[in-house]
Amino acid sequence: MKEQVARVTKFGAYVYEDGTKYIGDWNDRGRKHGLGHVQLKDNTRYEGGFSNGLCSGLGVLQYPDGARYEGEFMEGWFHGHGMFWRADGMKYEGQFRGGRIWGLGLVTFKDGSHGLPRHEGFFKDCKFLQKKKCPAVVTDAQRAALMARIQTEQT
Repeated sequence: MKEQVARVTKFGAYVYEDGTKYIGDWNDRGRKHGLGHVQLKDNTRYEGGFSNGLCSGLGVLQYPDGARYEGEFMEGWFHGHGMFWRADGMKYEGQFRGGRIWGLGLVTFKDGSHGLPRHEGFFKDCKFLQKKKCPAVVTDAQRAALMARIQTEQT
């Protein structure tokens, strides 16, 4: 027996009991699916792709304190390539896994420096472990962030 694939069937808005607001595409199972915007009660905002109710594909997540993520999502997590800015001005460009900095990437501090030693290389669970040049990964992260911004501007 073949599993039925959920598809986008309508566009609309909904306000949840906790004050969360969603406007965007829905699938035939009543889940967020396609492109949409979510705003939580604390003003955290997400714009981008959804799959079966979860952030998936390209998106932009903006926190009330000014922190921001732009890039790839999978099943509700930062996953793949992207860029993350902390509220204090630090920026990370690189790979993410399961919502964590994990893989190759580059840290840039508020003053424009990359730290001593240079924080470019392999990170595991948000910890810098091994120095390694990774310009191609940084370029991929910048591209994913740009594509996420472009997508949100078109929705």
